[in-house]
Amino acid sequence: MSLIFNNVSKSYPVYENSVSRIKELAFFGRRNFHKDFWALRDCSFEVTRGSTFCLVGENGSGKSTALQLAAGIFSPTRGQIDVKGRVSSLLELGAGFNPEFSGRENVFLNGAILGLSTQEIRHSFRKITDFAEIGEFINQPVRTYSSGMLVRLAFAVAIHVEPEILLVDEALAVGDYYFRQRCMRKIHELRRRNVTVVFVSHSMADVKAIGTQALWLERGHIMEIGDPAPVISKYLAHLSKKDATYVDLHKTEAGMDRGLGPSIAPEIVETIPNIDFRHGNRRAEILGINVINPYGQTINSLEPHIRLRVRISVRARKPLTSPNIGFILRNHLGVDFAGVNTASEGIEVPAMSPGDIHTVDFSFVVPELQSDHFSFTPAVANGPLDGYETCDWIDNALTLPMEHGDNPIYGYIRLPTKIEINTRLIDSNEGVSAVSSCKE
Repeated sequence: MSLIFNNVSKSYPVYENSVSRIKELAFFGRRNFHKDFWALRDCSFEVTRGSTFCLVGENGSGKSTALQLAAGIFSPTRGQIDVKGRVSSLLELGAGFNPEFSGRENVFLNGAILGLSTQEIRHSFRKITDFAEIGEFINQPVRTYSSGMLVRLAFAVAIHVEPEILLVDEALAVGDYYFRQRCMRKIHELRRRNVTVVFVSHSMADVKAIGTQALWLERGHIMEIGDPAPVISKYLAHLSKKDATYVDLHKTEAGMDRGLGPSIAPEIVETIPNIDFRHGNRRAEILGINVINPYGQTINSLEPHIRLRVRISVRARKPLTSPNIGFILRNHLGVDFAGVNTASEGIEVPAMSPGDIHTVDFSFVVPELQSDHFSFTPAVANGPLDGYETCDWIDNALTLPMEHGDNPIYGYIRLPTKIEINTRLIDSNEGVSAVSSCKE
């Protein structure tokens, strides 16, 4: 193990005003004039060597405190933390940097703090400056840096001091898109070198893409820990509505009320092949999901270049003024690959009264995709895109294998591309001639 938290708790004193603080000092700690705020309570988890461990949770949930404890910035109030290996951290923006020092001086300062010799820092200095890409500003005081320049330099230092454990807080959020891509590639490279990465992010796509484990914190308590996909699903369910009704997999079928509304017509789908996790306020419920070909036949696999329809049936249990129906397509890594809903496509779904049933078909041509399986997560909500409430959401309700063609796929998708080649041929007798070829 690289990092072990054993029943760790951390509290901070909170004073009503400055007078209370002075009173406590006057009594030399014999009387307390503060309340304890517990940022973490009885947290236990283990991070294995070479893994990428992601912390998720709302602001104030204790994520940054956990990283600060792991970095040794603070000590736990209770419990024990065991850290094995050299720790490099990128926590608060600018933490560990002296604003009056130049970027160059701060590189050597941070390296020395981490136990590197001057020779080792000099050996890595060129790599650090090349990655940071701040040019001549490396010789300017850090206080003159923009937030983007500062995070680039800080991340470059953190990853080039040969860490065994890398702690990264949400500081990367201030970087531009290009830099964030480079950071993610570097984190993947560190994983291949068996470096342990503990990562805090509000981007669930990043967590799914790089995480091997995820931990959800809520008000200092561990709510869920395990594979990223199910942890994220439960966390997002919590965010969508704090008082959402959680439906356990084994209770779902018994708990579904099929007695509402008129009898189901043949075209209505009433099959839900799988329920990994389900949440929502149940003002409406998903009756079923199916994937069919243009002839209305159920398909058992996805094939490139074939047009298909994703059919979702929804029944209202209470009035819905602005229903929004859609689905998310996930690849085998649990990454949200694509998604569509009626509101995002500008389709106005008629309002629903209790018992009304809407069946919506989403039709598209399957591209050539890089994955063994894809899952469909249907959902129904009520309200506009910027202020909706989730009525029903079913994680991975339907999973289909993906058939692959003969062409290799780089990345996630093979782009349908037209390629043209124009060649100038030099002939000593006849001069220059042009040859053109084209393939779609």
